[in-house]
Amino acid sequence: MVRTALWRDRSHAGRALAQQLRGWSYKPNALVVGLPRGGIVVAAEVARQLHLPLASWAVRKLAHPQAPELALGAIAPGGVQIWDEATARAYRLDPALRQWIVAEQQRELERRQRLYGDPPPAALTDRPLLVIDDGVATGLTVRAALQSLRLCEPSQLVLAVPVIDRRVANALRPHLDQLVALAEVDDLWAVGAWYQRFEPVSDSEVLRLMAECNEDRANSGATLHRKERSDHS
Repeated sequence: MVRTALWRDRSHAGRALAQQLRGWSYKPNALVVGLPRGGIVVAAEVARQLHLPLASWAVRKLAHPQAPELALGAIAPGGVQIWDEATARAYRLDPALRQWIVAEQQRELERRQRLYGDPPPAALTDRPLLVIDDGVATGLTVRAALQSLRLCEPSQLVLAVPVIDRRVANALRPHLDQLVALAEVDDLWAVGAWYQRFEPVSDSEVLRLMAECNEDRANSGATLHRKERSDHS
């Protein structure tokens, strides 16, 4: 069945998602956590609209070298590692190959943590976290990210996405304080099918969006502070 794209691009989806999250606007101590790279584009729009700070949280898909698009598992900070065991068995992954795949992705995960300035776990403790991705199909990477973030002991853990597979959503809900999705669909095989444009996102774009978002928030905060001082003078 041919489906019509719901959003022009990730930024459009982020603005639409922010409308469903208005209760988070200016929420004390709350943090928007984008999952790189595509999730950062959505998260930046959410953070802007809700006047919240934005951070990245690295997570990496685990795939077979001969089938790089097929997700077999995922890793995230804190030593989190999950596998789709049925698929892994089908691809006859032996322990040595698993170890090699994890090591390769661990290097990339650590590179992104350094480059994007991911916060230390202690900075997330007792904070409400609003986790954003551009969509969830198999759920492997977002499961790893959420499991990793739960280790940081946030006061609230909420996942918000434009589109998610219905079965994955039902499996994730018991592990979340809330799940917000603009669309829950059956048999979500490709997140990009729900966007008119779904281009790859570069490191430079992630860094630009994060810098712009947090600079805008700092400037708006300074303006508000000056106004409050003026009102009380």
